[in-house]
Amino acid sequence: MEQANKDRSLVSKVMDGLVTGIVEEKYGAILPPQDVLSKEFDVSRTVMREALSMLLARDMLDVRPKIGTRIRPMSDWRMIDEDVVNWRFRAKPDPLFLRDVIEFRILIEPRASAQAAARGSAADIAAIREAFDAFRAIRPGESGYQAADELFHARIVVASGNQFFKQMAAIIRGALSTVNPIVNQKDGMWEKAVSTHQRVVEAIERRDPKEAEIASLAMIDYTAEEIGSSFTSEPPVR
Repeated sequence: MEQANKDRSLVSKVMDGLVTGIVEEKYGAILPPQDVLSKEFDVSRTVMREALSMLLARDMLDVRPKIGTRIRPMSDWRMIDEDVVNWRFRAKPDPLFLRDVIEFRILIEPRASAQAAARGSAADIAAIREAFDAFRAIRPGESGYQAADELFHARIVVASGNQFFKQMAAIIRGALSTVNPIVNQKDGMWEKAVSTHQRVVEAIERRDPKEAEIASLAMIDYTAEEIGSSFTSEPPVR
């Protein structure tokens, strides 16, 4: 059992290293042969083979005869997998990726906010308020700011009661970790973020699904506008 746990830990470590190399474009389009990678990571071929098979299962790699192990485009990666989500958000964001991130949030978060207002328990709503109070007590750049913002959004998704929305929480956290460093550089953004977040909280507390949905959409729209002013790309589609 101890050896099995050690092997699993080693496979995870190798997977993490491979993904880092991929998102940093260390390998190009084709991974080196397994024996070369095994030497690079100082692991057995068995461990390397298992690590590669895990990435294959997540649609991140493609094995082709006479070509080798090809790295698939990030758009093909299985984003529903939380590990894949976290790895994907390590890469430097590009305008199209940011567009897709905003469009995803537009689809999920406003509806989750409405459902939180309609069906969230008293404990759920109290947890959202608690997360908001923690968020507004911290300024961008201070320790804990990003975690507080992520917790606020995650608790709304949980309060929606929708099991599929809950599965999307990792993508929302990743989206926030990507867009916040961009928009937080702008003057007045923190004050605007607090006011838009507060509008969502108060609508949920009043049990007003329609206003909660509108408030959540307004919160995301403001972020989209700030992102759009930083990158040239197509606007998010609602």
